[in-house]
Amino acid sequence: MDCKENESPKIVEFLEVAITSIIFLKGIYPPGVFERRRYMNLLVHRARHPQLHHYILNSVNALEPYIQQGLVERVAVIFFKDDRIPVERFMFKINVNLSCYDGEMMDMELRSFLVKLSLSEPFSKNAAVVSQCKKSDWRWEITGYFCSLPEAQIGAWISSNTHQWKQPSVITPIKSMNIEPLSVQLYLEHPPLKP
Repeated sequence: MDCKENESPKIVEFLEVAITSIIFLKGIYPPGVFERRRYMNLLVHRARHPQLHHYILNSVNALEPYIQQGLVERVAVIFFKDDRIPVERFMFKINVNLSCYDGEMMDMELRSFLVKLSLSEPFSKNAAVVSQCKKSDWRWEITGYFCSLPEAQIGAWISSNTHQWKQPSVITPIKSMNIEPLSVQLYLEHPPLKP
């Protein structure tokens, strides 16, 4: 069995925890919707509400075979207003390599990534954007960006109808790691501030 297949469940599990952390930090849902759990010896949040938990879990699990094949380029958590214009995008740029790795080192890097993510709330405090809409009006989705799709699977996926910004986005790097077999960059995109 190739190392990439061995570790894809760990990568998917990491994405589930990281995405749940982002949703918790945004404060869209009341804190009671989440419960504290341990993951890799860290206290993290897990969605307690069944529909929220299943949406996150099913979304990342659907990406697992494509991560194994190296087809997933980025995974995004997109926050938008009712008009489907993005307010923010948390982008996970991922690259899974074929070579083996040091499991302890990877665990340490993933823990470090989650610690940095838990401190990333100030990055997403774009005052101009937040003042334009109440958080209770925000919607969000998990979107996978692929290098290419296998032809047999094209009809199985639904395209996102989220609009794009008219000008290039502002990018704020949050954390990156590069350890075999996984390279992950997390950055925040938001629209440019109006003059």
